[in-house]
Formats: sequence, C-alpha cells, structure tokens
Amino acid sequence: MNILLILVPIITIIVSATIAVKKKLSGVSAKKAFRYNAIAFLVVLVMLIVFAVGSFAAGSDSNDASAAPATTASEQAGETAETAQESSGFDRGMAYLAAGLSTGLAGIGGGIAVAAGAPAAIGAVSEDPKAFGKAIIFVALGESIALYGVVISILVLPR
Repeated sequence: MNILLILVPIITIIVSATIAVKKKLSGVSAKKAFRYNAIAFLVVLVMLIVFAVGSFAAGSDSNDASAAPATTASEQAGETAETAQESSGFDRGMAYLAAGLSTGLAGIGGGIAVAAGAPAAIGAVSEDPKAFGKAIIFVALGESIALYGVVISILVLPR
C-alpha cells in the first residue's frame, strides 16, 4: 500500500502532462489543457487522501485483530504506548498534509492574484508614473497571500 502512495501520483502526473502536451500540440486551447491538469491534480489529491486513510485504517484493524489479551501490567503499558504512538503518527501525518495544502493552495492563490495585479500595475505606472506606490502595494498584497500560507503551515507543523 505504501508503494501506491508513491507510484500513483508520479504516474498520474506523467500521464496528465503527456496528454496536456499532446492536446496543446493538436491545437486545443491552453484553457482546456489547464482545466484538464487541474482536474487531474484534484483526482490525485483525493486518491492520496483515500490511500493514506485506507492504509491507516487497515493498519489499525490488523493490530486490533491480532492483539492477544495482555496478562501483565508491562504488556498493557507497552500496548498503550504503541497505540499512542500510532495515533500520534496519524496526527503528524494529517498535520503535514494540512501544512502542505495550506502552502500549496496559498501559493496558487498568490500566483493568480499577482498574475492579475501585476499587468494592471505595469499599465497604470506606464500611464502615470506617480501611481507606482499604489500599484506596488496591490502587487505586494497578492504576494503576501502566499506568505500567509507559509506562516500557517509553520504553525500547523508538529513540534
């Protein structure tokens, strides 16, 4: 199951990139190719979450079914420590997933904001050089979205 967590995204990315390049070379618009890649990215994201949760559930079920009744206090303490370690591993994994999503989505949002704001700012400055201060603020606000995502991901990461 762990090998699937590595192979599925790599194969999907390679296949989607190949199909997007073929579509672009055959004359399909860039918007349609982008939509295809965005949908493929969301499918890979959902598959990774399903595989991660499925592997965690399968691991916890097999440990519960094969566990023999403990007879001593030391065995009970050992099982309690293993259970706490497994749940903390799941919690850490979800924290890393949340950190990655917050950074990635904030980066995408910042890129979209800068892509819309920077050309407008350049156009405004070319018409009136006095508007440079106002224009640079709007571009910086778009870039700060990505920085907020990085700050949130740092706060989410386990210590």
